[in-house]
Amino acid sequence: MHALELKSVAKTFVMHLQGGLQLPVLRDVSFAADPGQCLALTGPSGAGKSSILKLIYGNYRSDEGHILVRDGEQVVDVAGAQPRQILALRQRALGYVTQFLRAVPRVSALDIVAEPLLTKSVPREDAKKQAAAILRRFNIPERLWSLPPATFSGGEQQRINLARGLLPEHPVLLLDEPTASLDADNRAVVVDIVRERKRRGAAIVAIVHDDEVREAIADIAVDVTQFATAA
Repeated sequence: MHALELKSVAKTFVMHLQGGLQLPVLRDVSFAADPGQCLALTGPSGAGKSSILKLIYGNYRSDEGHILVRDGEQVVDVAGAQPRQILALRQRALGYVTQFLRAVPRVSALDIVAEPLLTKSVPREDAKKQAAAILRRFNIPERLWSLPPATFSGGEQQRINLARGLLPEHPVLLLDEPTASLDADNRAVVVDIVRERKRRGAAIVAIVHDDEVREAIADIAVDVTQFATAA
């Protein structure tokens, strides 16, 4: 049984500042990911890889087709779901890790990483212990944990973002270039965590431009150029 399935999904952007110009970008996007499987989206920049992840997560609304995400015993069609249904799905079943951290002023790195567990009603002390463990794994010095990540370097912020996004155990996980700009040691951490999540049954859809990382984590690849369309 698929954990995630896209059926004939299409997306057109409307350029409101250009007189309502319609820009078709994706058509007939169809693929599926099963529990324990990592599917890599491949293709050149601008082909629509990140747009597909945003469609799955519900940041973009598809114009046609179905985006089916398994949530326990039920299946949610993100393409037609109400906002409250999408928010609930993200809470329980659908994770999304981007390249960039939206740093919150005056909130410590430890609290930022622990926050997704707190929203799942994990006790605060347990959440902080798990957050501390993954911060160590990403080689973030303990002296930085109490500081707001807005003061950190770009590389440190990226590792905080990865720690926050990878800490919750989502059955379906979307990764948008998670190893971009990481050093070899921290790329290896991401590879290890993805492999662990696969062993525990997560279905993962990833955009990874690093060939070695993609070969290490991906079970199948989908070339998105077959779904791209010109305006």
